[in-house]
Amino acid sequence: MRDDPAPPKPIRSPAELVEAGLLAPARAPALEAVTARYAMAVTPAMAQLVDPDDPDDPIARQFVPDPRELETRAQERPDPIGDAAHSPVEGIVHRYPDRVLLKLLHACPVYCRFCFRRESVGPGGEALSPEALARALAYIRADARVWEAILTGGDPLAMSPRRLQEVARGLGDIAHVQVMRVHTRVPAVAPERIDAAMIAALKSFGRSVYVALHANHPRELTPAARAACARLVDAGVPMVSQTVLLKGVNDDPDVLGALMRAFVESRVKPYYLHHADLAPGTAHLRVDLARGREIVAALRGRLSGLCQPDYVLDAPGGFGKAPVAASAAEPLGEGRWRVTDFRGGAHDYEDPV
Repeated sequence: MRDDPAPPKPIRSPAELVEAGLLAPARAPALEAVTARYAMAVTPAMAQLVDPDDPDDPIARQFVPDPRELETRAQERPDPIGDAAHSPVEGIVHRYPDRVLLKLLHACPVYCRFCFRRESVGPGGEALSPEALARALAYIRADARVWEAILTGGDPLAMSPRRLQEVARGLGDIAHVQVMRVHTRVPAVAPERIDAAMIAALKSFGRSVYVALHANHPRELTPAARAACARLVDAGVPMVSQTVLLKGVNDDPDVLGALMRAFVESRVKPYYLHHADLAPGTAHLRVDLARGREIVAALRGRLSGLCQPDYVLDAPGGFGKAPVAASAAEPLGEGRWRVTDFRGGAHDYEDPV
């Protein structure tokens, strides 16, 4: 009997994009300088979704390098959401009192061209050393306010199940940590990794585990991705979503609405819609904030309440998330309000309180 063939490997260079038929040869030299600075990887699951005949393909825009990434604007910064200002020990970001980020590694299965940590992630991105992980867990153990630990990176599900289980059990030994949340792209970009061993590793935390899936276009929710989500949810792991509002990817109410519906159909509750961060070289992918508000307002009333994400902006400098969707209620004074419905109609409301 022959051994099973090795699984396909991610595409990691412009030359490999050309070989896969996803890039015109003439474009490759201009992208070499981009990939020398910012990591590139496209998993087979995502490569199969790219339409090489569409110059504006929304999947390619997320993963295929662009020469404009080497253009940095004055407002852009290497640490756009201010992680460093809230990092008391290696691997920890403690911005909000009741939760911490635990950054376990700096590697991902795919590298998004808009990533806000693009200056620090890449192939060979080491996981925290055992000593650094011990210090991070000690920090969490010493602060009884920490109710939730959020595993991030890099992508935590790029780790082996054995390594993930060690982390989950370490957090499970801390009595005041009641929730472990995992931020990941894996169920969409490498769904085969969501197997029994990975699910067992997650559940070894012993209490409530949530998985936050990052996807930006409805085509990412393939049958294989939906099956991976089903394996998690059926195993008792609730899922929420994260999406970044991106020009040419989902900056259209119909596309964004289709994505939110695809999440809900997959039993993934829409959670955050992020306004794109001011990461270097990402201006060509950012949507104007006013346009973002219009798109989100267009979802209201037209889609189920289950399909409504919170539109948020991470204030540069480390000040945390702020809701930026347009307000539908305007105070007029003396308990009177002007309320706008989803069709744009205005209505007076008097608050009896």
